[in-house]
Amino acid sequence: MTVQPIRVFGDPVLRTPADEVVDFDKELRTLVADLAETMLDAPGQGLAAPQIGVGLRVFTYHVHESMSGHLINPVLHFPDDEEQDGPEGCLSIPGLTFDCRRRANVVAHGQNMFGDPVTVEGTAMLARCIQHEVDHLDGVLFVDRLDDETRKAAMRAIRDAPWADRANPTIKVSPHGSPK
Repeated sequence: MTVQPIRVFGDPVLRTPADEVVDFDKELRTLVADLAETMLDAPGQGLAAPQIGVGLRVFTYHVHESMSGHLINPVLHFPDDEEQDGPEGCLSIPGLTFDCRRRANVVAHGQNMFGDPVTVEGTAMLARCIQHEVDHLDGVLFVDRLDDETRKAAMRAIRDAPWADRANPTIKVSPHGSPK
């Protein structure tokens, strides 16, 4: 297990959809361990493989002691239309937090590091975390989901951040659509 550098806003890997995992081998288990160690060291509540420069559909999460793990090749389902609006941040956009609307409940189907089927049901913060990390796997950042006024404020804050890549501050629309 090794703590990896986290890629920040402006790095093209964060805007590139990740590939499905097909090999459930020792290298994948090492990736999951590295993601978990890096996430906890940051500290963060979730971390997707693209955030450490790996273009695979893998993420780890640690919302509470009882809600931690990883998910590979996740597919999301929403059991209802209930929404939540609240503060959200990202390890790839360090130090900045903005209110973001998400679905309040999610069911994520995927696999564990051995290829076994896994289902994770999330509400509140876990639902937010799962959606946030799956967005990373699709090349989407949470600032893409902000309302117009908040997105403009976020982009100003990002441009002013000491870590910002001023050459590549792109925004794109989520392929999953935004809650209304």
